[in-house]
Amino acid sequence: MPFVHMIAPPHELGQEGWWFLFHEDRILVRAHEDTAEIPLITDRLETDLLPARKHFLGMLDGMPCFTAELEEPVMISDASYRPLRPLLGILPEEMFFLAGRAFQIMDWARTNGFCGKCGMPTEPMNDERAMLCGVCGIQYYPRVSPAVIVAVVRDGKILLASARRFPSPFFSVLAGFVEAGENFEECVHREIREEAGIEVKNIKYFGSQPWPFPNTLMVGFTAEYASGDLVIEEKELVQAAWFDPEEVRRMHIPGNGTISRRLIDWFLDTYGNFEKANK
Repeated sequence: MPFVHMIAPPHELGQEGWWFLFHEDRILVRAHEDTAEIPLITDRLETDLLPARKHFLGMLDGMPCFTAELEEPVMISDASYRPLRPLLGILPEEMFFLAGRAFQIMDWARTNGFCGKCGMPTEPMNDERAMLCGVCGIQYYPRVSPAVIVAVVRDGKILLASARRFPSPFFSVLAGFVEAGENFEECVHREIREEAGIEVKNIKYFGSQPWPFPNTLMVGFTAEYASGDLVIEEKELVQAAWFDPEEVRRMHIPGNGTISRRLIDWFLDTYGNFEKANK
């Protein structure tokens, strides 16, 4: 049974269930050699250790899901606190993105505990995912920052770049945040022009993915090269170039589970087979 998003918990809901517990920006998991799992807490002795400040997320497989921020790192048997991002590919995919949802709600709640206008404390609303200022009446909803991510193709080659922000040297497709007043297509044109110096055409929607670092919604597109010479934005990129499918298969690229990898795999599936057929 898939995850069912809910605001208000069912009546007489206890504290047993899936718990996404954060201390600072680390999540409590039971980690093994190459796998990890979110604690499914059914022992009432363990639930007594959980904080009162928590948020109900919804139901998964008939079990409630909660997120909470801990002031002190409560310990549960065989579990430890880990950064969330390296758990991609270690946690089951559904659990990783549910953990990302939990992190975004936790981060939103802790950064909106006071009204930005009058400074008074806010309180969670019962029927919406929002914090309400009882004085001003302002509602604070979870922030989502949209960004585009684009696979640009030219003559059977894909544009990949190595960004300065990457923690280790690898290549991926280009991406950037949407600016105020901009639609997605305008953002695609601007980001590719700013970072690579070229113009694109035939922009097509590919898919989307929430990316909780901290609150991004990645919106994927494919596009074709239109004109211009490749000139990189050196403040953002170390290197960028056009690569054919065989070259891409030998490169260090994003891992499975990311929309950047899905875009690269789309290129390999689409143009790799074409390349083989024409050899």
